[in-house]
Amino acid sequence: MRLQLEEQTKNAFDFMSKLYFEISYLIKEVEGLLQREEERFVIGRPSGYGVTANKSTGLEPGNVDLWLYKSFTVFFVAEDETELVKGQTVTALHEKLKLLVLDVELVGKKSSHPRILAGCVHDIVDLKNSKTKFEQSMWEFSYNREKIFSALPFVNYQDSYMTMKGNFQELPLFTVNKSEDVVKKVVEPMLQIYRSV
Repeated sequence: MRLQLEEQTKNAFDFMSKLYFEISYLIKEVEGLLQREEERFVIGRPSGYGVTANKSTGLEPGNVDLWLYKSFTVFFVAEDETELVKGQTVTALHEKLKLLVLDVELVGKKSSHPRILAGCVHDIVDLKNSKTKFEQSMWEFSYNREKIFSALPFVNYQDSYMTMKGNFQELPLFTVNKSEDVVKKVVEPMLQIYRSV
């Protein structure tokens, strides 16, 4: 029994490691494709080159559930809408700002399968006038994701800090298996939504 548990533990960690690597490759492939577009999209860097995710190291039962990453969110912004300062992007909030958002959800409260949400957010308003850049709002996608994505394909989100609208397409994660799928199923639909806003 002990040897079986040891082997299962190793297999579980190997699987999660490979899955996380595949997600990072997916995000990097989308990033490379978007850089070739006329807008020359760059990946948003709220705290360096990484994803936004809800995590915890707390021992309280509710926090232990957050030890494993269950979703990952990144955004892409037209190059002329942001600047890179000390390894982080600074994307000023203004009424015409619109951004591409890529969200990969492995486990959700309402979704029955791992999924990709790809789309655009716009009409972003800081209700408290406390934020100078969009990067300060990325935490919303981790902590309020169920509310943000509650009315897909549309986003009409508001809390006491901000409002934003958007349009997203949803597709099962494991239907994206090759580079052609990334182009046809993720990048092209995202760009179509972005350019129609």
